[in-house]
Amino acid sequence: MSAQAPSDDLEQRLQGFAGQSSGASSEGPDEVNQAMIRHWVEAMGDTNPVYVDDGAAKDAGFPGVIAPPTMLQAWIMRGLRASQDVEAARAAGTAQGDGPTDRLMSMLDESGFTSVVATNCDQHYERPLVLGDRVSVMSVIESVSAEKSTGLGVGHFITNRMDFTDQHGESVATMRFRILKFRPRTEAAPGPEVTGAPEATARPKRPRPSLTQDNRFFFEGTQEGNLLIQRCSGCGTLRHPPRPACPTCRSFEWDTVKSSGRGTIYSYVVNHHPKVPAFDYPLVVALIELEEGTRLVANVSGIATDAVVIGTPVQARFETFDDELTLPVFHPVDGSGIEDTQTATDSKGAH
Repeated sequence: MSAQAPSDDLEQRLQGFAGQSSGASSEGPDEVNQAMIRHWVEAMGDTNPVYVDDGAAKDAGFPGVIAPPTMLQAWIMRGLRASQDVEAARAAGTAQGDGPTDRLMSMLDESGFTSVVATNCDQHYERPLVLGDRVSVMSVIESVSAEKSTGLGVGHFITNRMDFTDQHGESVATMRFRILKFRPRTEAAPGPEVTGAPEATARPKRPRPSLTQDNRFFFEGTQEGNLLIQRCSGCGTLRHPPRPACPTCRSFEWDTVKSSGRGTIYSYVVNHHPKVPAFDYPLVVALIELEEGTRLVANVSGIATDAVVIGTPVQARFETFDDELTLPVFHPVDGSGIEDTQTATDSKGAH
């Protein structure tokens, strides 16, 4: 048998999972309800009245209060404790992970593809969810790619399609969720000692932002050392990330406000793996609440990872990564205070 045969055999077995379904649909634990919606919009900072005000929803052409479309998965999730109980039962041998997805993941693990990273998620909505809807979901393994070489290592892309239905069995949304199951790269073994200066290795560039007519002003501002926040010309509401219309009054007219760059850490994560060569690790990524009243996601530097806490005062500094990219990186404010910077200076945004 040739050396390639085992790989070919694996490819054939992996392709056999394409089209397999999780089986019966799973019904969410709760109906669509106002309490969960209220918690969601408050956490997200979404002030669209159609999610909490029946009159505003009807004025907008809906039958009543609707759920934010991005809450779709929230209605079928059973919570952290329930998920942990399932995993514990499987580990104890009292429950089996014998669904097609479980078998597919086990096969990839056994073949050395032990790491996983989510790559993208696409949702399509058939209609808004309203109070009282009961959502169910069925999952299908839509495709398994051939072996691919990526920056993280070789692996397979797996696309799952989730079909969401209401209490009448009618479609309300679909979602495609793609992950990469990959074989982690191993560090090169140390070679013999080499005398002389080592050859310089160029550091890879950070990923480029995807520029649109709505967000170009932000990155042009950072190139000049300005942190610009989009502001509605109609009602004055600040919004970030940039988008075409105001969520409060629906106006398409906007300008910008120059932020002071001062804020606090509202939430954060510390990334350890997978390591992308353009970044330094551990990497602190935080949701910063600016003193102007809006939030943005950015890196935090100059602080030990075990010292990061919610509420830490921070100040933006502009770091140039290459000739094409300058971004705000936040640093903790020490006890001696920070230099005052100009606040809330208006600058006209390009439309």
